[in-house]
Amino acid sequence: MMRFLIVVLTPFVLWFCRLLFKIEFHGVDNIPRDGACIITPNHLTYADPIWITIPMPRRIYYMAWHKPFRIPVLGLLMRMFGAFPVNLDVAGDASAQREAIELLSKGRALVIFPEGGRTKTGKLMPFKMGAFRLALAHGIPIVPVTIKGAETIWPVGQMLPRPGKLTITYHPLVEVEQIQEEASRLELKESARQLARRIHDVVASALDPVSVPGAETNDGLSLETNA
Repeated sequence: MMRFLIVVLTPFVLWFCRLLFKIEFHGVDNIPRDGACIITPNHLTYADPIWITIPMPRRIYYMAWHKPFRIPVLGLLMRMFGAFPVNLDVAGDASAQREAIELLSKGRALVIFPEGGRTKTGKLMPFKMGAFRLALAHGIPIVPVTIKGAETIWPVGQMLPRPGKLTITYHPLVEVEQIQEEASRLELKESARQLARRIHDVVASALDPVSVPGAETNDGLSLETNA
């Protein structure tokens, strides 16, 4: 039923986004049609999950901020459309981790915003390690995604989006080799840092230079977890 609703609604959402936001999609063929994968977009607005999902050829699942799930109707709709809560106030939310692992074990596509929240400046923020530890621990490939232009369409503090130009780029799949079980926590941490740096660079490559901070971002990495 939910898949049917998504199929029916998608053309209308696409028409609206093309009319108002002149939305363009590049590299959609890089999204695998089946099999587990982790999709890692930058995060600019509340509408990011909708925008990145429009052209995808399969059902997508999301980690989403836990507080909106407390709103009865909204929370139900979010779950219906594949979202599940992650508590950003708790480091390494165990419940969200279990949900993510279960989905990936079933071959689902999972969206994790590696910045851990929306940017308030419009610039790409450091990536947290959770998504990359998860990918390494289970050998899950990653699809980096760049959202460009959303920061001017729906800036932080503005009630509703305004017309603008939006571009979504789906980068080539990055294969991730599962880390050996005997690897130490330190080895996993370092491997996650290297993978995060690589994915951060890919996402940044499709942004304007003004949206990519310099050395003050600690090379685009954060030691905090988001999974």
